[in-house]
Amino acid sequence: MAAFLYRLGRLAFRRRGYAALMWVAVLAAVGLSALQAPAASDEEFSMPGIESQKAFDLMEERFPGAAADGATARVVFVAPDGHKVTATDNRKAVEEAVDSLAGGSQVADVADPFASQTVSEDGSTAYATVTYKVTSEDVTDASRTAVEKAADQAREAGLTVEAGGSAMDSGGGPGGVAEIIGISVAAVVLLLTFGSLAAAGLPLLTAIVGVGISLFAILTLADPLGLSASTGTLAMMLGLAVGIDYALFVVSRYREERARGRTPEEATGLAVGTAGSAVVFAGLTVVIALAGLSVVGIPMLAKMGLSAAGAVAVAVLIALTLVPAFLGFWPDAVLSRRVRKGAKREDKAETRERTLRGRRILSRRKNAPAGSSPGAEVVALRSGGTENEKPEPDNLGTRWARFVLRRPLAVLLLGVLGLGGLALPAASLQLGMPGDEAKSTATTERRAYDALAEGFGPGFNGPLTIVVDARGADDPKTAVSTISEEIGATKGIVSVSQARFNEAGDTAVFMATPSTSPTDEKTKTLVKTIRDERPAVESATDASFEVTGTTALNIDMAEKVQAALVPYLIVVVGLAIVLLLVVFRSVLVPLKAALGFLLSVLASLGVVVLVFQQGHGAELVGAETTGPIMSLMPIFMVGIVFGLAMDYEVFLVSRVREAYTHGEAARPAVVSGFRHSARVVVAAALIMIAVFAGFIGESDSMIKMIGFGLASAVLFDAFVVRMAIVPAVLALLGDRAWWLPKWLDRILPRVDVEGEALSRRPTEAQGPAPDPDPTPDEPVEARV
Repeated sequence: MAAFLYRLGRLAFRRRGYAALMWVAVLAAVGLSALQAPAASDEEFSMPGIESQKAFDLMEERFPGAAADGATARVVFVAPDGHKVTATDNRKAVEEAVDSLAGGSQVADVADPFASQTVSEDGSTAYATVTYKVTSEDVTDASRTAVEKAADQAREAGLTVEAGGSAMDSGGGPGGVAEIIGISVAAVVLLLTFGSLAAAGLPLLTAIVGVGISLFAILTLADPLGLSASTGTLAMMLGLAVGIDYALFVVSRYREERARGRTPEEATGLAVGTAGSAVVFAGLTVVIALAGLSVVGIPMLAKMGLSAAGAVAVAVLIALTLVPAFLGFWPDAVLSRRVRKGAKREDKAETRERTLRGRRILSRRKNAPAGSSPGAEVVALRSGGTENEKPEPDNLGTRWARFVLRRPLAVLLLGVLGLGGLALPAASLQLGMPGDEAKSTATTERRAYDALAEGFGPGFNGPLTIVVDARGADDPKTAVSTISEEIGATKGIVSVSQARFNEAGDTAVFMATPSTSPTDEKTKTLVKTIRDERPAVESATDASFEVTGTTALNIDMAEKVQAALVPYLIVVVGLAIVLLLVVFRSVLVPLKAALGFLLSVLASLGVVVLVFQQGHGAELVGAETTGPIMSLMPIFMVGIVFGLAMDYEVFLVSRVREAYTHGEAARPAVVSGFRHSARVVVAAALIMIAVFAGFIGESDSMIKMIGFGLASAVLFDAFVVRMAIVPAVLALLGDRAWWLPKWLDRILPRVDVEGEALSRRPTEAQGPAPDPDPTPDEPVEARV
């Protein structure tokens, strides 16, 4: 591996023009394809295997033309204090607004609140339901503007009017601000790390190229593969983060090799052969973690994971080819100004010294006895003389490593207990899909939600949809009526709507309103109770029914994700352990890496619960309300954070392993590894945190939650697990850390991530070996 990548790096350096043109051509090709590709058709969200999805599918089959997930909007009218919406003037204002709503081209139907009896018992609140012909993703801005105009019209009459529902959700999500924040902070971190504008700009430039290629490819494939906008968001987030990090490690190793006196081409080859090997295996762990999302059984999640995995693969390829090509264009610019100036001063001083020595040797030759050979002196002159190799100076990484090595048990216990304490709130994790109740009170959707809850009860915002299949019943209407009465009598149900039959008269749909809010645990229990009563009801009516709707769908989704979490962990962690076993040729190091990851991800989940579910410090991140954690959040964190955690493990421990395989003892090898990698790992972690933390400022609560969770996970994993627990464990294990059974050693392939093969090859840094016996007639000064 290392030898192949060494040759690849040198090839990209020598053929830098071709390498750069190749990537420019790829970027242009996918960019043009994206411009010509048709817009993505909005794919309906589906979760095969759950009852809610089966009910949706049945509704689409039995009620053709009326999509089960068609967009709806609820326009809520609230009368002033002490008044009622049924008063003559208020009623007229509501009816005029309803007439205005019915004029939209995408509107299928508008339910008048007085005709459909959607007026609260005290008469203070009423709502009109607008049903659209299209899904919520296809509702145009013009249709939303029409709702706002109708609302303004009623407000002029003195009513309070708010609008909610799926049709009013314009998507939200990152609009570029998060990426700008992440790139800005990354630029500052890179500049402080490298002390060179070119060295700081190169990782940013290559990461942007990689993200551009990935996003254009996703746009090109969006229509045939059914990729959503959130797919591009995740790919951009991860592609930018790992793209900067991977280039950062290659550039850092290049600068290190240049400091040892290597030529630019040789330093590039060694950087790609060593740091590039770590990049390949770190990228593989991320790809495995993201591709493993396919095992969850949620098509949307699988597509997001595979697309993000593709973005990571592009980042790896760019780090191995485009980064060395750019190093060829600017071999000295990426070095710090101090190093560049120091190198110039050393070159001038060395030239003067060699000239003086040449003159002294010439003088000695003239005065030397006949028959003596001046070869040794000329050899010393050509080679620059002997020079004692100076030990590498200590830095913060070595000082920190020595601190941990002096007290490894205390550091280990403190790190484990600290993360364990933060993980405790995760035991009370409640999963769900936050809706309008999680939005800011500055939004009309949130105010509409609150108005409906106050006027009609908290459960009104999350009614259950009951789909009755009465094909097997002798009298379908009687069977549906019996089922409706039974469900209406269930404790926790406050009302049941009139059933609506299809044209064939064998299928009906009605709504059951719970007494509790959609995210309340009592609502979850209620859904389970209704489903448990189904066998008795079906045997009495010869008709079957299923419970669906947004509330039931969220409950089913949470249960499916929870059930898939353990198999997902087994698959992903198992594959990654095997991969790290090959990389480090150790049994204990991969196990330590996996256990450390579990600690960091549980601690980050605990912090997310602490803030977003329990509300501690929620105002600091702009979370105005608390509630259940998004159902997909744990699986997202496990997949993404695991891949990134293994990044730091590979980059950090591979340098320790490199020092160990090159002859250092176990404990000094830890110090050497931290000397060369600690600063870069810290910089990479800060960049990751900056990229993810940028999403905390978004208005969408789910994106805010994901950004916060990922930023905290990287913080815990990089600074507590990898920088503290890992060296403490390696110090306690000593040589046992690198133990591998002989039978396993024979089976495992050798990939040479540490570049051991490169250390055995003859160096090309100093040019050809000097001639030990120069021609006496050749002028020494000419040879100098």
